[in-house]
Amino acid sequence: MVKYDTVLIRYGELSTKGKNRKDFIRKLDQNIRHILKDYPELKYQRTHDRIYIRLTDEDPEDISSRLQKIFGISSFSFTRKVPSDLALIQNECLNIARETDKKTFKVITRRHDKTFPLNSDGINRAVAGEILRNTGLKVDVHNPELEIRIEVHAGDTYITSEKIPGAGGYPTGINGKVLLMLSGGIDSPVAAYELMKRGLDVEAVHFASPPYTSENARQKVLDLAQMTSVYNQGRMRVHIVNFTDLQLEIYKTAGDPYAVTLMRRMMYRLAEKIAQSKGCLAIATGESIGQVASQTLESIACINAVIRMPVIRPLVCMDKNEIIDLARKIGTYETSILPYEDCCTIFDPKNPVTKPTIEKAEGFEKKFDYDKLIADCIENMTTVTVHPAEAEDFL
Repeated sequence: MVKYDTVLIRYGELSTKGKNRKDFIRKLDQNIRHILKDYPELKYQRTHDRIYIRLTDEDPEDISSRLQKIFGISSFSFTRKVPSDLALIQNECLNIARETDKKTFKVITRRHDKTFPLNSDGINRAVAGEILRNTGLKVDVHNPELEIRIEVHAGDTYITSEKIPGAGGYPTGINGKVLLMLSGGIDSPVAAYELMKRGLDVEAVHFASPPYTSENARQKVLDLAQMTSVYNQGRMRVHIVNFTDLQLEIYKTAGDPYAVTLMRRMMYRLAEKIAQSKGCLAIATGESIGQVASQTLESIACINAVIRMPVIRPLVCMDKNEIIDLARKIGTYETSILPYEDCCTIFDPKNPVTKPTIEKAEGFEKKFDYDKLIADCIENMTTVTVHPAEAEDFL
């Protein structure tokens, strides 16, 4: 059986970067080392277009599952490293061909070392000829069952028969930090995933309303944070705000139609203060245009008016089915639909306003001292840092 000894990691969008390309690659390298820190014997090599990880006796399935959760990787392969000599290259490719139960094959060569005696097509022909002479496989250049990939570098050549898709995007953390408003619903955990994919380090704020919201609801949010922390360099910090007094005052003052609008305006004020204190450059939400009353354009404009910090809405133009499909993909959907209410649903308004005005919202807010209530919320805030629970979180 062919034993692969090197993981070859390819970059995705990083290849389009200019002068700051090195920073992106360095961050990707750091994130890979962090997620594979349980394997201290691994040896790393970083170049301008590849990262190589030298293996010993590590579990390739576990390493593969972890690498698939690292943003910034376009694809990767478990390869056999040999000296850049044609006879040795032919021999290793023949070993792969002899191990397979496939019937057709194709050789794909990328020649990085332009001083190698044969060009890419010449290497393809030389290797294919060796396989044809010594096995029963046939060449199929259009739909091969087996693809043998060769990368020729000065000194060493890497050979593989697989190309595993990566998560794409940018290395998490390279583009700064945001504060995500995390509920127990379907949308905000998906928003966390999308933010991380764009290279953002995500902290979260959750608004709880005890005793109207339960401990189960709080734990559900922490579980969702834990699930997405796998993509966030293995941790997420969650700031839990007791929103009860402020929420009750809102419903007492404004009644049914404007309660949701005022509640969201207070959440944004709180989120901005927390974000500023934690070094976050923006606030993020799981909002999607028109999905609920607080997500019409009029509502978004009225709610957003209370802060100056940018708000990122990665799901803004996705429909619910698209969001659900992505939630299933990242494994958060089944937890998100557990029937534990959060502070946005416990006082379900019958007739929420869909076209609120800033003037009317401000009129209600003048009737109570929300600054004092906001200060109390921040003073009593608690913070929990979650990590992937066990190794199976990578599987």
